[in-house]
Amino acid sequence: MARKPLTKPRKKASQDRSRATVDALIEATARILVKEGFDKASTNHIAATAGVSVGSLYQYFPSKESLVAAVMERHSMELMRAVRGTAAEVAALPMEQAVRKLVATAIEAHRIDPKLHRVLAEQIPRTGKLENVETFNQENYALFRAYLEAHRAEFRTMDLGLAAFVCVTSIEALTHTAVLHHSESFSNEAFAALVDEATLLIVRYLR
Repeated sequence: MARKPLTKPRKKASQDRSRATVDALIEATARILVKEGFDKASTNHIAATAGVSVGSLYQYFPSKESLVAAVMERHSMELMRAVRGTAAEVAALPMEQAVRKLVATAIEAHRIDPKLHRVLAEQIPRTGKLENVETFNQENYALFRAYLEAHRAEFRTMDLGLAAFVCVTSIEALTHTAVLHHSESFSNEAFAALVDEATLLIVRYLR
């Protein structure tokens, strides 16, 4: 039976110098993943790219999988900052305006280093970090449900938890596929049209 890869850091960086080392290692991992792929991201290669010794790498990370997991966590935090900011902005907006803003933000969030996003999506099963994705999804569901609870008068009676799941999953699937797999064929006008169509889809479902 294959041993499960170690994906948790050995220790957290507490001083400026150690934090700089960890940041350099995570950034080097991200660059290698995008340019050369997971299989080329050996700990030796990552350390050399980061400009640190492999011994320093092993002080903080037990494996390349743990470094990839750290890249995933950092990228997810960037995405969630965008989502949280928009959720706060639309809290008082009418439903159609709010949904339009949320869809547009989802597209922009997927445009935050889309090549890295694609690689990380492919490597999640190999690192065993599905819980990171689930945490991200659960927060998205909770934010959307909170909006629905505050705007009950604008849509039909329904299970709010299920409605949040349907809406968030639909927005995520549409924007993820468009940005990560069709960016080369999608013009800015096509993305604008996607915002219109996705907004129509969600608003009609809710009403």
